[in-house]
Amino acid sequence: MNISKIFRRNAHRDDNGPSVIGHPTNVIHDIHVIKNKETGQLEGLPLAWQRQIGNLFTKAEQNNNPDALLHAIKYYNYSMKKKEESEPFKHIVTERDIDEESEAINLFMNSDAAHQSRENLLNESKHLHVKEESNRSDSLPALPPKKFGKLPVNLANGVEDLTLLSDDSPVLRRKTQEFDTSDEGILKELKSICSDEDPYERYSRTLKDLGAGASGIVFVATDLITKQQVAIKDIDMTKQQRKELLLGEIKILREFKHKNLVNFLEAYLVYDDHLWVVMELLDGGPLTDVVTETIMKEGQIAAVCHEVLQAVNYLHSRGTIHRDIKSDNVLLGMDGSVKVTDFGFCANIVGDEQRQTMVGTPYWMAPEVVTRKQYGKKVDIWSLGIMAIEMIEGEPPYLKEPPLRALYLIAANGRPQIPAWKNLSPSLQSFIDDCLQVDVAKRASASELLRHHFLKVRMELSTLTPLIKAAKKILQKT
Repeated sequence: MNISKIFRRNAHRDDNGPSVIGHPTNVIHDIHVIKNKETGQLEGLPLAWQRQIGNLFTKAEQNNNPDALLHAIKYYNYSMKKKEESEPFKHIVTERDIDEESEAINLFMNSDAAHQSRENLLNESKHLHVKEESNRSDSLPALPPKKFGKLPVNLANGVEDLTLLSDDSPVLRRKTQEFDTSDEGILKELKSICSDEDPYERYSRTLKDLGAGASGIVFVATDLITKQQVAIKDIDMTKQQRKELLLGEIKILREFKHKNLVNFLEAYLVYDDHLWVVMELLDGGPLTDVVTETIMKEGQIAAVCHEVLQAVNYLHSRGTIHRDIKSDNVLLGMDGSVKVTDFGFCANIVGDEQRQTMVGTPYWMAPEVVTRKQYGKKVDIWSLGIMAIEMIEGEPPYLKEPPLRALYLIAANGRPQIPAWKNLSPSLQSFIDDCLQVDVAKRASASELLRHHFLKVRMELSTLTPLIKAAKKILQKT
């Protein structure tokens, strides 16, 4: 196959064609947001943002905490724009990346994109974010049976994770491992990290598909050697603009091995233009099904928290922030095993793109993610605390609020109210207290929480199996 065709780049113009007058470049919109001393309201916001505020917030809310409102709407619009143009994989995030992203969010205020009015944003108040996952894959395009090579994938051409998301704005590039980024060099690197085996002889595709969308197609296959089922993600390499980033992420993931992570198993280059990423598959489904359909005992909550904390502590020890801990991203085995997924390149391996409304899901988000103050590894600890509330209440705080309003409430209120608080044991109350400290310095680390006395009451993981079976029966996933 012609390598230059696979990795072709679009020409900027036709040398034989007429000259074309392009759009103005480097256009800067100076935005000076101030708080009116008399009314207390924010002035100077882009018109589209003003309309969003009017749709979702009362005058009292606008007056009482304008700083929280500004942080929320700035982060929300940046995140939505970023989602539109993102790479079809999630980058492995370090604390260094957070500073660059914070600068990108601030510069976004002066970009052309900040002034764009999009109806999907303005109608946000009409769109409540309600959990509905049981039939998530029903509307996905069917894949031809007994065939899983060269599958059609509709992948969006994305931009780097830390761009300012505007054609006329500067770009902040993520630091990556250096290697030959020429077409031939990338293909050579790919072949060096992929298995030489024929995947058709190693795997037999089942009739079950897990998902499809901007991040690729994911299907279930049986490993003919181990007899275990796996999840395989198919990515069309001809549609990837930043292939060197993808390569770097896979190189890192190959080194990540932990019993509480959904581990990367192998990669294959199929026909030189499709990349298959093989991941572990857990047959019990997401923790979300259990928390929404069953009542968990405190010992079972402790067991799940213990397993998730081990995964988070491992990631943190390797300089990585998960940034999206929630029940959707905790997968269960039928034996009660607990594994964290959706970090790095292999995000959305179970096709969970319906709920990925932002960079990190707002309902589980720590206040400092919105305000950009003291933002670091401990955002995962806050999210774990919110997930504990999920296991108690069946859903996180503010779930029925639109994402933008939820961001404001998180920034303005800090720690949320827990309706069942008085019914919890002092041990569980203490654990949640350590997770949900607004002051990051007072919030516990993953290693500290692993020594918390609440985890000593954890039950055997096998006690989760009846809950998993009950949830599957209710949701008709058996």
